[in-house]
Amino acid sequence: MLTFLLLGLQAPAHAQDGGPPERAGEDREPRVDAPATGSPDVERSPPSAEGPRIEPPQLIDLAEAEYPQAARAARREGKVVLKLLIDAAGRVTEAEVTGPIGDGFDEAARAALLRSRFTPARRDGTPVAARILYSYEFRLPEEPKAEPSPSATGSGVTVTGAATTIPPPAKGPDPANNAALPPAKGPDPANNAAPAEVTVRGAAMAERLRQSAQAITVIETEEAQRRTADLGEVLARTQGVGVRKSAGLGSWARFSLNGLTDEQIRFFIDGVPLDLAGYPFGVSNVPVNLVERVEIYRGVVPVRFGADALGGAINLVTDRDVRGTHGAASYEVGSYDTHRLTLSARHLDEPSGFFTRVSGFFDYAKNDYPVDVQVVDFKTGRKDSEFTRVRRFHDAYRAAGGSAEVGFVNRPWARRLLLRAFVTDYDKEHQHKFGVMETPYGEVTNGETAPGATLQYEQGLARGVALEALAGYTYGRATFLDVSECNYDWFGRCRSKRPNPGEDETSPRDRVFREHSVLGRLNLRYRPHPEHALQLSVSPTFITRTAEERRQDNDAREQLKGAHSLFTLVLGVEHQLNLFDDRLENSFFVKDYVQLLRMTGRLPGLHGFFDQRERDTHRLGFGDGLRYRFSEWLYAKASYEWTTRLPRPVEVFGDGAMIVPNLALKPETSHNGNVGFTIDARDTASGAWRLDANGFVRAIERLIVLNNRTDSIQYIHVSGARSLGIEAAAGWTSPGEYLALDGNITYDDFRKASDEGNFAGSEGERLPNRPWLFANGSARVQLQEVVAPRDAISLTWDTRYVREFYLGFANWGLVESKPKVPSQLLHSLALTYVARDEPRTVSFTIEAHNLTNELAFDFYGVQRPGRTLFSKATLEM
Repeated sequence: MLTFLLLGLQAPAHAQDGGPPERAGEDREPRVDAPATGSPDVERSPPSAEGPRIEPPQLIDLAEAEYPQAARAARREGKVVLKLLIDAAGRVTEAEVTGPIGDGFDEAARAALLRSRFTPARRDGTPVAARILYSYEFRLPEEPKAEPSPSATGSGVTVTGAATTIPPPAKGPDPANNAALPPAKGPDPANNAAPAEVTVRGAAMAERLRQSAQAITVIETEEAQRRTADLGEVLARTQGVGVRKSAGLGSWARFSLNGLTDEQIRFFIDGVPLDLAGYPFGVSNVPVNLVERVEIYRGVVPVRFGADALGGAINLVTDRDVRGTHGAASYEVGSYDTHRLTLSARHLDEPSGFFTRVSGFFDYAKNDYPVDVQVVDFKTGRKDSEFTRVRRFHDAYRAAGGSAEVGFVNRPWARRLLLRAFVTDYDKEHQHKFGVMETPYGEVTNGETAPGATLQYEQGLARGVALEALAGYTYGRATFLDVSECNYDWFGRCRSKRPNPGEDETSPRDRVFREHSVLGRLNLRYRPHPEHALQLSVSPTFITRTAEERRQDNDAREQLKGAHSLFTLVLGVEHQLNLFDDRLENSFFVKDYVQLLRMTGRLPGLHGFFDQRERDTHRLGFGDGLRYRFSEWLYAKASYEWTTRLPRPVEVFGDGAMIVPNLALKPETSHNGNVGFTIDARDTASGAWRLDANGFVRAIERLIVLNNRTDSIQYIHVSGARSLGIEAAAGWTSPGEYLALDGNITYDDFRKASDEGNFAGSEGERLPNRPWLFANGSARVQLQEVVAPRDAISLTWDTRYVREFYLGFANWGLVESKPKVPSQLLHSLALTYVARDEPRTVSFTIEAHNLTNELAFDFYGVQRPGRTLFSKATLEM
């Protein structure tokens, strides 16, 4: 959050020196110096050694308020203090009265300022949204000596406040009132003792992250929250990112970043591991309306996350604002009985610092979209040679969750002390075997319930020293049910009885898995000098897991006896350097990885005999990130990390359902490198221009991949692999934001680099079942003030292209008979209307996905939905 001070109004208390360490997920920015007479210690930075160049908003067109009739008749005067939100175009989009004075003054001042215009705030020359405190003064002219006529009372309005305010010119007599306005006044001397606070937020934080030395891409979700795409689709529109889904909403999805996939990428929400924060169903199914920003760290992960990621990290940032009162809601309805609802609210009691925040969501989809299959004739056991169109009949998804956060903020003893409790629950039907749309299932289901809590504490300990601590606990209870005695056909009919129950395997399963997870994180930051900062991060995690077979099957129960535990500790030390008036920024870090694995379980093939296994792992890693700014609109970055990823519980222990254990898995290691440049010219006569280009390399040893080409689905090693690629994104927005064009492209040459181990005969071949060339494009036309003063209507077209790729290695089999996922070009079209009537913002969207109704496949032979229609409404206040 970028905060700077202007003379005019009394400022709220500021954070003490040595505020908490900067974190992804919190909008914190350095302040620009200003006098603060009578205020407590204020965190300051030298004007040039640290921090961007800030220009506050300036008033250029003040709308005159209508003097309240009752107040004018009683000859009352007053001054209304308001908090204004000024967007990057200088429009006042929010006006909140901070100190009501009544008599109609509050409403009149608010209405006038919503019609006023400012120059936008600028950060290093870039227009950004800003929030300012502003005073609007109502002052009547002095009474004339002669008795005035009933209509000669005047309607003067005087503005005081920020030193940058341009007062309105003095006017002549008002024809309506036949009275002269008073002259405009400058800042009120009585209020000059303390500064007003101006906060540049949202876009400023995103830009600061983009322009840091970190290898990062930032997605702001304000537009996506008003549209109907899920979070997986939003991420898939970003360069370097792939999201492949096996069906509709709630289905299993494979996420990839610069070639690396799934468990090789760490997922967080506000810095907490996603699966330990109440979202066990994956990043693609997190409601986008609960996320304000997505931070994508490519290959090089900051130490503050305490992560052992191999290919990078994704951090979902929710609403972390702790000011005032705010609420939001959204509801989406669409094809195949899809319903999505989100609610959120927060409130701060400023005198006590007591803060509360609640949020919740509900998702449901029947997912009964049509697919083309080869139906089996149960009499002959043969498949039809022709494809038949049927509807999926057992693919429904339901998820619900909520969280409540309470605590204190901005107290002398704690900048933040917040306790968050949460619970989520989901159920998912399975239509067929994972990754294979051949034999239909009619009763296989799984689900999970995950309650938990986190406690967060932040405080400045001394000048230049800050502490952030987090502790959490999550209990997960997952189920898998496969006990059907029926053989189902693709029309949902039970055609025959099975000799043994169970559709997915030859034996039935009714299993419960219980997982207890405890996590901690300690970040300590010390800034001895404005150009130097040191950070220490300690992140332990402990997970225990047990399983139970609920059927009366002694052999099945024996197989699940025992317990698994996994202790992981990641330590990191980072030094940040900023030189030459913010031209050069460098971050060097060292990480230490420790993992202790313990397992007890039955030895294969031996009844009643149990084996205890232990494995301890210790690895070191290091990295560096560099950014050099050539000008305000051009900068370049380079980053490198030698990283280690410790196997996850699901990879080692399996999921107890479809994925079998592999206790022989070892940690992966990788040399990750990125180099690129950015052109960001946003304030030109021809509009805003942006170009990002990045090259990347990943050299991996002991790559862990999911092998589903056998009867048993299992994670295995590929002894060596190398990913080499480029990605680029470009965009242009016209002056006035009437037209916006964006596009990106990714090429990833990911090949096996060793002649040893699994798939040894495929050295030099491209790794299979992975897209290697894909691109996205979008065009948006927008009109503003169509029906109301602050409304907008936009039409947005999106397209995505994916080049065909083989299911297996290219040197397997004949070219003409190789199974492959075909090339695809899909489109979507959305019409959105946004209306702003302070303090409310309402939006309505109608959107069509897969507009041309193409056959869509993310996985070989597994058909995605065709054309779908959705609508969505949102409310903020």
